[in-house]
Amino acid sequence: MPEQLGFDFGSAPKKLVKVTPAKLSTWADCPRRFRMAYLDRPTPPRGGAWAHNTLGAVVHNALKALFDLPADRRTPEQAVALLHRQWKDDGFRDAEQAAGYRDRAVGWVRDYVEGTDTSIEPVGIERWVSTPTTRIVAEGRVDRIDLRDGELVIVDYKTGRHALTVDDARGSQALALYALAARRTLRRPCHRVELHHLPTRSVAVWEHTEESLGRHVTRAEEAADELSLASDTLAAGGDRDVLFPPRTGRQCTWCDFRRSCPEGQRASPALEPWELLAP
Repeated sequence: MPEQLGFDFGSAPKKLVKVTPAKLSTWADCPRRFRMAYLDRPTPPRGGAWAHNTLGAVVHNALKALFDLPADRRTPEQAVALLHRQWKDDGFRDAEQAAGYRDRAVGWVRDYVEGTDTSIEPVGIERWVSTPTTRIVAEGRVDRIDLRDGELVIVDYKTGRHALTVDDARGSQALALYALAARRTLRRPCHRVELHHLPTRSVAVWEHTEESLGRHVTRAEEAADELSLASDTLAAGGDRDVLFPPRTGRQCTWCDFRRSCPEGQRASPALEPWELLAP
């Protein structure tokens, strides 16, 4: 035995918890929703498609396809053609409403490409990045990673109904974790994160410091400790309703698991799947 030979290796190192920004956000929003999404098997039935999610996904997919093309083909016209090719009507009230928002998305994408230097070759498109910290492995998929003046820049596309601010970029745990993971995966410095809001043609920018990145990591590690303990206790036979209580509020309106949560149904009214679209 190693101890008999004079070696002391100490206790086994604690296994790092793998987390994504989506997991951390779900845990923060509602532990019950986290359990239903990531732990329950079979997974409870989800609600149908939301029109605003369809709209966002189509725009993201069109821009991904555009930057996958050679630089000389990344034109506004090509972007519009790709959006039409990606389009889906899922979640919209009817074909007329879907067509109206498709036209709106066409304008967003055309304006965005016209105002963006698409000749610059991104170093990552929908790139999966990952990094360990002392207690977690933070990973996720980044919309776009640029290389500017020797440093990586995290670009996140947004299509929501509200304009975004510098505070949104600064406070985004997802963007901070992406910056850390990108610099480890791609071996270059990364401090700048950007939210590109296509409906308003605005860009919210934040330059992180090592201290601000460290604060985001600390909060992520604390949340990971909580969700890991709850998950392990559940697996050992703990009470799922005590370990993963519902956190009710306005967010219950659009929760995918609303039909399986009586507390959520009582907390907020149901919405039609197109009611979260910008007017």
